[in-house]
Amino acid sequence: MIKIEIIKTLTENEFSTWGHNGYESYQIFTINVINQQESISFSLSLKSLEEPYLKHWEIKSADIDTFNEIIKAGHSFGAYEDDRLIGIVICEERTWNNSLHIESILVSEKYRQKGIGKLLIEKVIVHAEHKNFRLIELETQNTNVPAIKFYQNQGFKITGINMKLYNEEKNEMALYMTYDILIAKQKTTNR
Repeated sequence: MIKIEIIKTLTENEFSTWGHNGYESYQIFTINVINQQESISFSLSLKSLEEPYLKHWEIKSADIDTFNEIIKAGHSFGAYEDDRLIGIVICEERTWNNSLHIESILVSEKYRQKGIGKLLIEKVIVHAEHKNFRLIELETQNTNVPAIKFYQNQGFKITGINMKLYNEEKNEMALYMTYDILIAKQKTTNR
């Protein structure tokens, strides 16, 4: 049975058997900008790729140190099977706009596509509602269409673009996504 609990601390050993971190996408959101004299318009178009877009990264000790600093605030969660960590969602409070920012969500390769990410996001939503946050926000890449679709299925909406955050040569741009707690509560109340 999978348990979702607040994380107290992380160690490098917990990630040693997690396998590949990254994604493969056969689609990309292209960003179109129309710059006219009196207005600027942005649009996203989903485009199929002939070759998959591959992205890989490693969890380094500096990442774990950063995660552990964020974890101290008590807004991050782990997925556990038989007391073994198999997934994490690292969340940071942003007091200036009363939001909870998802810094990272990772699931062990062996447990992907089994609903662990969904359980982690559901826990973050319940936690954010309980703590009276206004919204939950995160950032992903326009190249990570599987993640974008996953977040959309959890109720997140694309709410922003940063075309310069990543390496433009790779066509990577940042998409910001938001889960609006008040709107979600109103939808639940109106049912």
